Amino acid sequence: MKLTGKLLDDSLPVTVTVEDGRIAHVARETGATALGGPDVWIAPGFHDLQVNGYGGRDFNAGSWGLEASSADPVEELAALQRDLASHGTALFCPTVVTDAPEQMEANLRRIAAAVESNARFRTAVTGFHLEGPFISPEEGPRGAHPVEHIRLPDADLFDRFQDAAHGLIRMCTLAPEMPGALGLIEYLVENGVVAAIGHTGAGAASIRDAVAAGATVSTHIGNGCHASIPRHNSYIWEQLACDELIATLIADGHHIEPAEARVMVRAKRPQAVALISDAVRLAGMPPGLYADGRFEVKADGHIVLTGTPYLAGASALLDTCIVNAWRWTDMDLAQAVACATETPARALRMDRKGRIAVGCDADLTLFRVREDDLMEIVMTVVGGERADG
Repeated sequence: MKLTGKLLDDSLPVTVTVEDGRIAHVARETGATALGGPDVWIAPGFHDLQVNGYGGRDFNAGSWGLEASSADPVEELAALQRDLASHGTALFCPTVVTDAPEQMEANLRRIAAAVESNARFRTAVTGFHLEGPFISPEEGPRGAHPVEHIRLPDADLFDRFQDAAHGLIRMCTLAPEMPGALGLIEYLVENGVVAAIGHTGAGAASIRDAVAAGATVSTHIGNGCHASIPRHNSYIWEQLACDELIATLIADGHHIEPAEARVMVRAKRPQAVALISDAVRLAGMPPGLYADGRFEVKADGHIVLTGTPYLAGASALLDTCIVNAWRWTDMDLAQAVACATETPARALRMDRKGRIAVGCDADLTLFRVREDDLMEIVMTVVGGERADG
């Protein structure tokens, strides 16, 4: 396969040759017979570290009052992958959220079965993200996670989840102030799992202790927190100030506002920001009430716990979040795209992802930016094969 387009770092045309799932050659020319075109940007594949579902399909089947689909699980998740790829997302971490341990285990087994039986799905999945149940039970920090299923950090329970996932959990979000959290962070790191701080009401000292124990990511910073925070001793300021932490941001226009995004990117610097979608099953669905009225999709697409101001996941995917981050902050387009490609790969310590270079995995997103600054996805390639159709 040959793909042609412009590189984001210098706007010069290239033709990328793909062989056996890897980038075999990068030539400074536009291939007349290659896929793409001279007006197309060619980037590493968009990589979403946190996605729960989209368009009525869900990695969390049967959770939070939403009925499980009657479709074949492997086919349903393959269709979910195609939905993501149609928006440019080549790589992703299926995210399983707080629920009864048995339900979480069932969903981890379901996703692991899809990985093992579907080669295309397997190539796109870079690991599972476990978001909970080891989070704060406080109103605000726990967000939409059900308080009755929150658990104290426990390595044995994590091992149950990892066994159900067939060893594929790659990231775990937890609140570092919870009893046992620091020990679990150390355990995660020892076993090759990225420890992420999130859904926390911690003081600054607890954040510093978590980083010393090995935490390297802040999950959707600015969300999963109190509506009002202290002027000093704040878990947000401390995470923004910590150079060891990569901050993930949901730049959908609802979870953080443009000014927040601008300040957060300035504080962390672009190379320490990873854009995520945090999209959920109700993303892309018509406005209305769902799950017997527990959730509401608003007219503008954002999703809340009915009757509250609390968000219940996001509705935009990375193609939208990249453009928003580009518009709202000091970043140029190349930097904004790097926040959804290079930085996620670095967060997961995946050397062959997130770059266009000989020997790297052939995960690529080709796109145009329209006159209205919206992104038009031309093609998504995963492991050297088209994944958007």
